[in-house]
Amino acid sequence: MQAVNISGFRPITTSVPRSAPYPSSARWRLPMKSSSDYGSCDFSCRQPLRISSSFSAAAAYTSADGETTLIQSSVGISDLLIVGPGVLGRIIADLWKKDYPGSQVAGQTLTTDHHDDLRQLGIHPISSGSNVEKFPNVIFCAPPSRSADYIADIRSAAACWSGEGSFLFTSSSAIYDCGENRPCDEDSPAIPLGRSRRTDVLLNAEGAVLEAGGCVLRLAGLYKFDRGAHTYWLSKGSDENRPDHLVNLIHYEDAASLSVAILKKNLRSRIFMGCDNHPLSRQEIMDYVNKSRKFDKTFDKFTGTDGPLGKKLDNSKTREEIGWEPKYKSFPFFLGVNTD
Repeated sequence: MQAVNISGFRPITTSVPRSAPYPSSARWRLPMKSSSDYGSCDFSCRQPLRISSSFSAAAAYTSADGETTLIQSSVGISDLLIVGPGVLGRIIADLWKKDYPGSQVAGQTLTTDHHDDLRQLGIHPISSGSNVEKFPNVIFCAPPSRSADYIADIRSAAACWSGEGSFLFTSSSAIYDCGENRPCDEDSPAIPLGRSRRTDVLLNAEGAVLEAGGCVLRLAGLYKFDRGAHTYWLSKGSDENRPDHLVNLIHYEDAASLSVAILKKNLRSRIFMGCDNHPLSRQEIMDYVNKSRKFDKTFDKFTGTDGPLGKKLDNSKTREEIGWEPKYKSFPFFLGVNTD
């Protein structure tokens, strides 16, 4: 795959232009800008400190809502800020701390609802508006569904990156403009801006990340035993969608390990894909669920006869460059089901 140099890359705005802000080529480099070009950080981030990986004494930081958090007063070279420490973000935090013992992991949240849970996991909770140092490593895992201005949130995260390590945004493979169950890899084109509000938000978010020098990881459908498309369909018993639509999956643990592997590479302005390379039809997924006998319910059938088909993702190029393989090579493998 060739890297594309775009010297005239224009800023991404919250409005939806009629032409794509960047080519759909999967990996390319963009002119670097300083974090000050991306607005002020929600945390009132300070200028990066040039320090060793050891920490000085802890200090108390007070967020905009008055909550006080104890956090190291100096940010180390292996420290990580997770914007949106939900299910995926918490697994990333655990893997990061195992790979970098003694490192500090902070998690930015919109509310304080889960701050006690984060502390128990060894993640320093930070509310928007808190005053903390810039971080050398930042990953943005927050979905757009709870954001009033997703692009502004992305720019705030970019402003909290010191530029020394990595900045990664977890996006979605829904951006790829592939259908009819056709093959799709990292170099496949993206859906043009203006076709869908959902993909417009993600495309503009990706553009802001790439322009800031960060990387993008387009993830397939996330799942674990009690979370994912299979649990939704299982709760319904039957579904009106067509059964032959291909679905691409990646286990939460594998999405986290791939995210960490990309962060460690210290790359700039690149797009990667995260999937298990074993796409399954909707019906196949639920057949494996029933065959596993690990769930309290059983699924009946899909009743649809028309509608759009899916895509067949292949992230072999990402695997080769990053040096990564999934723990769970397929959904039936995760369930312990024989595929013969």
